[in-house]
Amino acid sequence: MEFAVLGPMEIRREDGRIQEVSGRLQRTLLGVLLAQPGRQVPVDALTAALWGAPSDSRAVHRLQLHVHRLRGALGAHGRLSLGPEGYRLRVAPGEVDAEVFAARVAEAGETLARDPRRAAGTLRTTLALWRGTPFADLDLPLLTDWARRLTECRLLALETLYRAEVACGSAAAITAELDELVRAHPLRERLHQLLMIALYRSGRKGEALAVYRRARQHLVAELGLEPGPELRELERRILADEPVAPEPAEPGRGLPAAVPAQLPADVHGFTGRGPELTELDGLLAPDSPARVALVAGTAGVGKTALAVRWAHRVRDRFPDGQLYTDLRGFGPDRPVPPGDALAGFLRALGLESAAIPQDLAERSARFRTLVDRRQMLIVLDNAGTAEQVRPLLPGSPSCVTVITSRDALGGLVARDGAHRLRLGRPPAEDARRLLRELLGDRVTAEPEAADALIERCARLPLALRIAAELIRAQPGRGIAELAAELAGRQGALDVLDIDGDPHTAVRAVFSWSHRRLDAAAARVFRLMGVHPWPEMDVHTVAAAADDGLPEIRRALQVLSRGHLVEPLPGERYRLHDLLRAYAAELAAEPQPAGERTAARARLRDHRLFTASAGMDPALPFEAGVRPEPPRPGRESPSPSRPPTRPGTGRTPDGLPCWSPSGTPNRPSSSPHAA
Repeated sequence: MEFAVLGPMEIRREDGRIQEVSGRLQRTLLGVLLAQPGRQVPVDALTAALWGAPSDSRAVHRLQLHVHRLRGALGAHGRLSLGPEGYRLRVAPGEVDAEVFAARVAEAGETLARDPRRAAGTLRTTLALWRGTPFADLDLPLLTDWARRLTECRLLALETLYRAEVACGSAAAITAELDELVRAHPLRERLHQLLMIALYRSGRKGEALAVYRRARQHLVAELGLEPGPELRELERRILADEPVAPEPAEPGRGLPAAVPAQLPADVHGFTGRGPELTELDGLLAPDSPARVALVAGTAGVGKTALAVRWAHRVRDRFPDGQLYTDLRGFGPDRPVPPGDALAGFLRALGLESAAIPQDLAERSARFRTLVDRRQMLIVLDNAGTAEQVRPLLPGSPSCVTVITSRDALGGLVARDGAHRLRLGRPPAEDARRLLRELLGDRVTAEPEAADALIERCARLPLALRIAAELIRAQPGRGIAELAAELAGRQGALDVLDIDGDPHTAVRAVFSWSHRRLDAAAARVFRLMGVHPWPEMDVHTVAAAADDGLPEIRRALQVLSRGHLVEPLPGERYRLHDLLRAYAAELAAEPQPAGERTAARARLRDHRLFTASAGMDPALPFEAGVRPEPPRPGRESPSPSRPPTRPGTGRTPDGLPCWSPSGTPNRPSSSPHAA
């Protein structure tokens, strides 16, 4: 079965019968379903498209009637079905003439450079599918937009056709067709350009220059703009009697475009990160096994700054351009679907909007085709998931991709061979250099206060930049004064906020990571804020959360992947001061009621029991006079093994040490001798 929309809407059945879809409502219903093939379209959306009003019982009944009629026209069981979210029209690849049209136009564009005669033949056949303006009598935004894209695709096909004909030496034969097309679209500069070339190569120089003058008159009168550089250069070459030709087409490209240079501005005040920049330089080595780098780290640590700085350092190594997109995986805005990101890349690479495939897999394949063998740098900033990134990865080793994310994105490393660069907080000296870049001599004048400010900002570049801006904004405010304001854990998050900007406020930036957690990991993170010290072991976390070790280890793995905790040797974990403040703030919220109080009680019991268990073997004769602590309800650790004096089985203080099994190592003499 085929669906024809490039003109009067038709259904072409497998037996060869053609049935025109009559009636505005039936055409609207079929058009909306075809515009979203294979997806369930909500009943409300369909009734609004048909009658422009919210659905009620009468509208739903009338919709069912039209669906029944459309099923009869389709004549195929199961083609149009009702699911839990709406009606779904099953459409196989190649069954819609508009899809076939766009695919053939793209194919011709890819073959134009190496075989213009074949491209011209393909386009002549493809243009014969066009029978009229799609959805001409249906005033519906969804269908109007689709019709606009299809019309643009047809114009692209015509432009490509005439470029192919000129390349084949048929310039004289197409001048009449081109002249008619130019008069129908007087603001389309590429059509003027092709007509000028066709006339000039046919020996009609004066007429070619007259086309330029008419084009300029239209552009100035309608848009107030002079012709673009390509048209002006063509006029100059014709006046100078120089040879001219259509712009060279490269395989896979629609129309020529400037080399994309999408990198954001270089980072102001960037300091340090020498080892990390060198590690990224390794991607450029001829024998490098990886062409994809993943820069992963906690919120505010400077992942984007590192990626952008490195990209600017090496941009000259990528003469075919640099592509950049913010995927908004963590932030106040909706994450960018990979299909939308690909559409932007395809347009930047010269593909017309109408020629961009609708299917995600097709867009990804077209992107890989366009960048194949090109030396390009792709920066995918702020990625949320591996699924968001994977369709955007080029297939050619000539391209290098740098991804930044707060998540470890283990799937990209395991499956796609990405090289992970874990970006930790900068050392104190690099943080001091950054603050000096931002505040100048004031750091030299207040060195101790500057060091205190650095530590209270947890050495996070984002927090340091906010702090520097707060000081610059109030000339009378000293570094020591701001450092004192940040001394309280809770107050720090209130201070490190600039006009409530959700992209820079430290609290808001942390919240984007927290919202991505599942309920169990979010609860563990929240309760870690109850602990009074920055480091804790897995048993302490289990006591705070009142959960088993397997569940706690899983939650801590999730937090580690999201860079909300820092894993340390020996199953210990650390929260830097600002994350501790944020976790404590979450734990202080009234819901769930009593959670913080109960966690504190469990931590107290855990510490008492663990301390008592450690004292019993060390001071066995005092065990009877010490009060027996409450036993925690969950598994408790064996006391840690302290360092020993060689050969004695005792600590440097002379106390018996613990064996790995949790029993005391005693010297060979009687314990009474101690």
